[in-house]
Amino acid sequence: MKKINFAVLGAHNRGKISQLAHRPENGLRLIAACGRSLDHLEDYRAICGPDILLTKDYRDIIFHPKIDAIFICTPDFLHAEHTLAALAAGKHVYLEKPMAITIEDCDAILRADGKNGGRLYVGHNMRFFPVMQKMHNLIREGRIGRVEAIWCRHFISYGGDAYYKDWHSERRNSTGLLLQKGAHDIDILHWLAGSYTRRVVGMGKLSVYNEVEDRRHFDEVSSVAFNPENWPPLKQKGLSPDIDVEDHSMLLLQMENGVQASYSQCHYTPDSGRNYTIIGTEGRIENLGDHSTREQWASVHLWNSRMGHRCDQGNEIFRIPHLQGSHGGADPLIVDDFIKFLRGGEPAGAKPLDARMAVAAGCQGTASLRGGSIPLDIPPA
Repeated sequence: MKKINFAVLGAHNRGKISQLAHRPENGLRLIAACGRSLDHLEDYRAICGPDILLTKDYRDIIFHPKIDAIFICTPDFLHAEHTLAALAAGKHVYLEKPMAITIEDCDAILRADGKNGGRLYVGHNMRFFPVMQKMHNLIREGRIGRVEAIWCRHFISYGGDAYYKDWHSERRNSTGLLLQKGAHDIDILHWLAGSYTRRVVGMGKLSVYNEVEDRRHFDEVSSVAFNPENWPPLKQKGLSPDIDVEDHSMLLLQMENGVQASYSQCHYTPDSGRNYTIIGTEGRIENLGDHSTREQWASVHLWNSRMGHRCDQGNEIFRIPHLQGSHGGADPLIVDDFIKFLRGGEPAGAKPLDARMAVAAGCQGTASLRGGSIPLDIPPA
């Protein structure tokens, strides 16, 4: 069995996914972690042992001779720099979405993939959500005929508690939340449609959080945590001093194979969740909830007979089981797939080109909404 030594860049927050790869009994070890601060990294020692390297300098990871693969979970604006450095050093990379915040950086990463022996795996974990897999399988089975139209609504009740209090709030760090959050959903739209976006139109604006007067000072540490008391949105506290990204946005997407899709995102809704509707020539499917929890089951509903009235249940209901692990059980599944990939298997998740095309649609959609909602084509990779 091939032994693999892992490391993580961006050890705080999303970087915790790397701990799922630490399986010494299977020859898999997480031996190094890098974060902007060494505070609150004690759990790495508890899980991985006292000899794990903890550092604030990512070069200690990139040039470490015993490290085979690196989880890159740093802020989006660092993805290209860190991924290109890792691939140049011959390291394999698990790269969190989005691949980068510009199309140009995505293309640079694609060119670097495999050039010096290091291979790229992209962390689009939504493809491993059981809800998304069920919808994808129903489409592949032909249960709704040929797909022609898809729409997705994404409600984000925690937007003001998170994305408008830290680096996400500035275009220079994220391009915009239509890309940062939407990269997941655009990839799923592509996956369900069986095609990439050819042309996109965007519309949106910063409509609520620009009116909040309670802002933190630029040198204060942001306090990012969901607080149900922060309601209504205009009563948020401690927002970023600089906010120039939209808090609601909409896209119309024309796919290369003719499928048409829409995507809507809002960061000041009272509730959270993703709702997809896929309509084909012989029916439609829709999800209620994007993953199951111990308290609430998600479900996928199928309509495939004609009805003269509204029917909320559909002809069939598929109850989605609750899986252990973060993101509805998707994180353990995607880490398993990454390990299979490192050991020579074909990945079941998104490919690097898939990730690039999701970013390209998000970037062009953002450019469209900021440029008068003019339709823009997606440049080829």
